[in-house]
Amino acid sequence: MTAPERATRTAEADALCVAAYDDNGGPETGAALVAVGGYGRGELAPHSDLDVVLVSDEGVDLGDLAEKVWYPLWDSGSKLDHSVRTLPEMIAAADADVRVASGLLDLRHLAGDPNLTLRLRTTMLAAWRRGARDRLPALHDMVRSRHRLIGELAHLSVPDLKEAEGGLRDATVLRGLVATWLVDVPHVDLERSRLALLDVRDLVQAMAGRATDRVTPEMWAELATALGLDDELSAQVHVRELGRRITHLSRLAWRRVDAVLARPVSVKGARRPSLEPLAPSVALSSGEVVLDRKARPADDPLLLLRAATAAAERDVVLAPATAARLVRECPPLPEPWPAEARQLLVRLLASGRSLLGVWETLEETGALSGFLPEWERVRMLPHASVIHRFTVDRHVIETCIEASALIRSVRRPDVLMVAALLHDIGKGGLTEHSVAGEPIARSIATRMGFEPECVDLIALLVRWHLLLAQTATTRDPDDPATVDLVTSRLGSVEAVALLGALTEADAKATSTKAWSSWRSGLVRDLARRAHAALDTGTALPPVLSDDVALPADFPAALKADGVYVSVEPAPDGSRVTTIAVDRIGLLADFAAMFALQRTGVRAARAWSQGDYGVSVWEVSEEHLDPAILRQKYDGIVAGRLDPSHRLRPTGDGLAPTVVVRPEASDHSTVLEVRTGDRPGVVYLVCAALARLDVEVRSAHVDTLGPQAVDVFYLQEPSAGVLSETRSAQAAHAVREALTGPG
Repeated sequence: MTAPERATRTAEADALCVAAYDDNGGPETGAALVAVGGYGRGELAPHSDLDVVLVSDEGVDLGDLAEKVWYPLWDSGSKLDHSVRTLPEMIAAADADVRVASGLLDLRHLAGDPNLTLRLRTTMLAAWRRGARDRLPALHDMVRSRHRLIGELAHLSVPDLKEAEGGLRDATVLRGLVATWLVDVPHVDLERSRLALLDVRDLVQAMAGRATDRVTPEMWAELATALGLDDELSAQVHVRELGRRITHLSRLAWRRVDAVLARPVSVKGARRPSLEPLAPSVALSSGEVVLDRKARPADDPLLLLRAATAAAERDVVLAPATAARLVRECPPLPEPWPAEARQLLVRLLASGRSLLGVWETLEETGALSGFLPEWERVRMLPHASVIHRFTVDRHVIETCIEASALIRSVRRPDVLMVAALLHDIGKGGLTEHSVAGEPIARSIATRMGFEPECVDLIALLVRWHLLLAQTATTRDPDDPATVDLVTSRLGSVEAVALLGALTEADAKATSTKAWSSWRSGLVRDLARRAHAALDTGTALPPVLSDDVALPADFPAALKADGVYVSVEPAPDGSRVTTIAVDRIGLLADFAAMFALQRTGVRAARAWSQGDYGVSVWEVSEEHLDPAILRQKYDGIVAGRLDPSHRLRPTGDGLAPTVVVRPEASDHSTVLEVRTGDRPGVVYLVCAALARLDVEVRSAHVDTLGPQAVDVFYLQEPSAGVLSETRSAQAAHAVREALTGPG
C-alpha cells in the first residue's frame, strides 16, 4: 500500500460524498460537506471511516438533507463518522475542546459552498494560532497521558501504530504544533517517517481484513515480505525505527514549545538571540546548546562530546543542526582517547534522565558511529525476554540513567558508568551475550584510554553482570559454595561493590518486577556476604532476608497443632510466612495451599531451622486471609482436599528443564527446575520428591515473566547428599510430574 493507493481511495470516497450531496439537493451556498481527520488529510486506510461534517451558516434550514446524504454513503458499504453543525457551533466546539480544535486543522472541502469551507478553515486556523500559548499546555498533558497509557511504539511487543508514542497520532500533533508558528519541526524527516508508517498501517489493515492499528506477532513475517525486507527482525527494526524517529521529533518539538512558553511575549519585536557561554566553543541559545561564533569544529575532536555533555548536564536540547554539523566537521578522536574525552563521556552518561534526549539526538544525527561504532550491534535490537520494557539500546541507556543515581556508592564511578553502557554490547549474536560482550568491552575500554586495571574491571563486570542476580535468586545464600562462586568470579571487594550497583541499575531498567523488594534483598544479602568473605576472609553467620520477620516468641507462637501462618502487606501483593514441625512433604502441602487458592507465587524461600520448616512466600494477591489459607492447609493434611487431582500438569508449552547441579553445594544435592509459570509448579515438584522420601532442605523459587526458575536443595533423611542414582531418580520424577499426560 502506497501514497497513490491512498489517493485513489480518497478520490473514490470524495466522488461518493459529492454525489450523495449533489444528488440529494445539497445547496450551493450556505452549507457544505467537509472531510476532517485522516479523511481530511487524504489518508484513508483500507478500512478507515469516512469522517465528515455537514456544516451550515447560522439560520440555514437543511431540513432532512443530512439523512439523505448519509444513506447513500451507508448503502455503498462505507463506514461513516458523521455530524451536523452550524458554523458557530463548530467554532464553539473548537473553543471548548483542544482535541476538536486540533482535529479541525485538517478540514477539507468536499461539496457545497466552498466559501463557507474557506471561512471555517481560516477561522479555525486563526483561532488555533491566536490561542496557542493558552491551549498547548492542555494538549501536551493529553499527549503525555496517552503515552503513559499506551507506551512507546519502538518498544511495545504489540506496537500500536496510531496511539503509541511515536505513532501516527503524534505525527499529526506535530503538524498542529507547526501550524501555531511558535516552533518548527524538520518537515522532510517528519513526512518521510509519517508516510512510511502510513504504508505499514495500510498493510496491517489489509492483512487483518479490518480496521486495526496493532501489529500482532504473527503479522511480522508477512509484513516483512510485503515491505520487501529480509525477515521478521528486519520488519520490526523498520517499524520501530520509524516510531523512534517520530518520538525524537515529538520530544524535541515539545521541549521547544516549553521553552517558547517559558519566555515572556515580546512586544518590541524579535531580538537577536543571546548566547550564554557553557564550555569552550559551546553556548546556550533559546534553550538549545549551539556553537559559539568562535567555534572551529575541524580543530577540536572533543567538541561533539563537550556539547552533548553540556546539554545533558543542563537538561536542555542539543540542537540537531549543531550535532549534525559536528558530525560532519569534527575530526575523529585520537586513540587512545585523551583523558578529557573519557571524562566528558562519563559525565554525559552520569547526567541522569536528561541523558535520554541528548543520546537520541546523537543517534539520529549519526554521531554515535564516530566514537562508539559498536552501538550498531544493539541499535533497535528487540529483547528475547518479554520481561524487558525496551529494546536493547534503550535498555542500556535506562541502565546508565539508573546507575547515575548509584555513583556515590562506588569508588570508581567512571568504571560503573562505562560498564553500564557496555553490559549488553554482546547481544545480537549466537554466543551468550555476556561471553560475547567481554572482549568487545575490553576493546572499547582500551580505545577510551582506561588504564589496564580498569579495562580488566570493565570487562569483568560485562562478563559477570548477571552473576549476582542469577545466583541470589537460585542458590542458598547460607551455603558456603554460593559465596565461593561469587568471590571466585569477582576476586575483589571493589568488583563486588561495582557489580552490586550495576545489578541494581540493570534490574531497575528492565522492569519493576526485576527489582522487587524481595529480589533486591536477596541480591544485597549475597553481595554483603561476598564483600565480607573477600574483606575479612570469614563468612557471615546465616541470616534471613532483611524483609522476613519471624514471630518474636517463635517457636512458642505456633499453635498447639504446631502450625503458624501469617500474612503481611508487600509491594503489589502479600508476604506469607509459614512455620511447622519439619517433615518430608511439608513444603508440598504449603505450596498446594496457595495453588488451590489460585494465589500466584512470585518468589519464595524455604529452609529448615532446628526442628521446624520455615517458608516465606511473596504472592500476587492482596488482602489474603490467613484463616482461609489455614483451612486449605488443614484440608490438605487431613486428606479432605486432594491437590493431585486439581493441579495436574497440562502438558502444554515447552518441556520443562530439570538439571542436577553437583557444583552448587557440598552438603546438598541441588536440583534446578525451569518451566513455564503456572499454578502448582512448586507443589508438583515437592510432591514428587516427597514420594521418593527425599528431604527439601531449602527451596528458592523465582518467577520472572513467563518462566519459573526454582532451585531445591535436597538431602536423604539424616544422610546428606543424594547418590548419583538417587539424584537421577529425583530429576526423572520431577520431570515426569511437570510434563503431564501425553
